[in-house]
Amino acid sequence: MSQLVLVTSREYFSEVVEDGFEKRRLKTYPQVKDYLVSVLTHYLDARNLYEPEFDESGVKQPQTLAEMLLEAHQSEPFRKISLLKKLGDKSLYISGFFGDSLQRKLVDIDYYVQMGGAAYAALSTSTKEDIHAKVYSEISKRFLDIVEVLTFISQAAHVNSNESVLRLYENFLRTGSPIAQEKLLQMGVVLPQQRTLKKN
Repeated sequence: MSQLVLVTSREYFSEVVEDGFEKRRLKTYPQVKDYLVSVLTHYLDARNLYEPEFDESGVKQPQTLAEMLLEAHQSEPFRKISLLKKLGDKSLYISGFFGDSLQRKLVDIDYYVQMGGAAYAALSTSTKEDIHAKVYSEISKRFLDIVEVLTFISQAAHVNSNESVLRLYENFLRTGSPIAQEKLLQMGVVLPQQRTLKKN
C-alpha cells in the first residue's frame, strides 16, 4: 500500500478551537489557542503518538511518560525542552481525545493530567522566550480546562475511543468508505484525489 500524506487545514482547527473555548465559556490568550491548533495539527497523524524504541543513532528512547520526564530533567537544555514539550503535548492530546478510554485502563487520565501539567510547568521555567513561557504556564495552570475544550472538539467531530482519526483513515484506505471519508473531511483532513486502496 502506498503511503499517503494527510494534509491538514489550520483554518479548520483554528475555528474548532475558537468554538470550543466559546462553547465552554472559557477565555485564554490567543497564543494558547494558536498553540493548541499546532498540537491538533501534529497529532492528526496518529503515528506521532508513538515513540520509536531507538533513535537514528541507536540510542534507546524513553517509552513511558515517567521515563520521559526523568530523562528530561537529566538532559542538557535543548533536549530537556524537546522532551518536556513532547511529554506535555502528548499528555494533553490523549487526555482530551481519549479520556473516556483511559478510565478503563490501569494508567488513568489523572496520570496524564499530572504528567502533562508538570511538563508544562517545567517548560515555563526552562524557556527563555517570554511568550512561550507565558503559554506553557497558562496550559500548566489550566490543564483541565484545556482538556475540557479538546474533549468538546473530539465529541463535536465524532471522534471517540472507538473511532479515532487513525482508525477512520485506515478504514478509508482499506475500503474507500464514503462515511469514513466524510468524517475525515469534517475533521479537516484533506484526502488526496489519487489513492491506492488495499486489496483484500
